[in-house]
Amino acid sequence: MGINDVPASERVHIGFFGARNAGKSSLVNALTGQDVSIVSDVAGTTTDAVMKSMELLPIGPVMITDTAGFDDDDESLGALRIEKTKRELFRTDIAVLVTDAAAPVSETDRALTALFEQERVPYLIAYSQCDKLSAPPENLPEHAVAVSAKTGAGIPELKEALGRLAKTDAPERFIIRDLIKPADSVILVTPIDESAPKGRLILPQQQTLREVLDADACALLVQPAQLPGLLRSLRTAPRMVVTDSQAFAAVASAVPEDIPLTSFSILMARYKGFLKTAVAGAETLKQLPDGAKILIAEGCTHHRQCGDIGTVKLPRAIMKLTGKQFALSFCSGGTFPSDLTGYQLVIHCGGCMRTERELQWRMRTALAQGVPFTNYGVTLAACTGILNRSLMNGMLL
Repeated sequence: MGINDVPASERVHIGFFGARNAGKSSLVNALTGQDVSIVSDVAGTTTDAVMKSMELLPIGPVMITDTAGFDDDDESLGALRIEKTKRELFRTDIAVLVTDAAAPVSETDRALTALFEQERVPYLIAYSQCDKLSAPPENLPEHAVAVSAKTGAGIPELKEALGRLAKTDAPERFIIRDLIKPADSVILVTPIDESAPKGRLILPQQQTLREVLDADACALLVQPAQLPGLLRSLRTAPRMVVTDSQAFAAVASAVPEDIPLTSFSILMARYKGFLKTAVAGAETLKQLPDGAKILIAEGCTHHRQCGDIGTVKLPRAIMKLTGKQFALSFCSGGTFPSDLTGYQLVIHCGGCMRTERELQWRMRTALAQGVPFTNYGVTLAACTGILNRSLMNGMLL
């Protein structure tokens, strides 16, 4: 990701859904003004989700997704493609049902609208290929627009309709900005070890740093070994210290008790809206029986180093806390099992690379099956014995 790029997890995700040959790919190309998707008269040309990040007025940064036909009847791959299309919906902020204006409402259309409503995804209907009609369609539903990718008719109206759906009354969310005020100093402890990406900070560190600057506060970046010296050099105590979760033990021992302390991962769980659930999930750790199955889920994919937090440091900390051996499974990136049968806990990363909607879906999937759900930072704080302190004595909840 470039320094000026908006991360995918912070973009409005707009997904185009519908039957094969409904005109999804042509409409995506017309909306973006680019040949994003392959267009063909052959049904089922789009076999996997095609994604395009761009600026779309009047919304701003968006991620456009063109999905495979929801009525794919290929005996070997059709079911897999439909399942993958469903998964795209779980990260979608706005869904567009593309249906042929000249065709009657199909069972596929009904199934998709039912799925949108079930998952509470805002959606609109795009009646495509209206240029083939002798007259424009009349009496369209309020949340529908007639469009033609061929002539461009209705494309401006589609953009405006998407813009209206993108606007919500929800208050702006912050990672740290609402916890600090101008002129405060905030220490950000960012270890540079074998697992740190070369030449850059990880996304939660970047986002937290930017919010500190946006608040007109002062950010002090330091590695764990330099933290004690920095604290001694300050005339005024910092407003708070934020650390990478894997350095909790060393940082907690160096930071006086009267200085608030938390981690990037815990702030991210708060930002994504599942911190209370994560705290409740971590509290079940000591209750798990020996041999219990735990899923450790990472939202991104990266090269695993010898000191990887998810596969090495986190399991080691859990074993030290509980004195038990657990059956650990791992998943990463866009994969997350919908069937969690047999698992007794899910430990997720901070989720900086996943949208809030997708994180909420993963959490709901676990809770609906009676599986507690927590995250790396909360778990490591519990393992270090500083969970309440890392929540800034309840301030974050």
